[in-house]
Amino acid sequence: MTDKIVVLVTCSSAEEASRIAHALVERRLAACVNIVDGVQSVYRWKGAVEEAAERLLLVKTARSHFEALQSAIRELHSYDVPEIVALPIVEGLEAYLGWIGTSIS
Repeated sequence: MTDKIVVLVTCSSAEEASRIAHALVERRLAACVNIVDGVQSVYRWKGAVEEAAERLLLVKTARSHFEALQSAIRELHSYDVPEIVALPIVEGLEAYLGWIGTSIS
């Protein structure tokens, strides 16, 4: 198990996804953010089943940065309740995991 995580965040538009991704990397809260276009989400919101086209951010960071990362996303995001879900990176290329660490410190 490493201290590195991938955080999943969905965004309503390409502009919002790009703005959040750039801010997280510029603030050194993330080493890298991938923007995945073409995500179709089906979810329950306010008692109704909704469907929306979204963009998915894959944010690479460390657990020690999660609280600040979460705060920044909430500040920058248009959703009342943005998806912010952290998944552990159990194993990975040592050089890549090291790069994440040096990129966010």
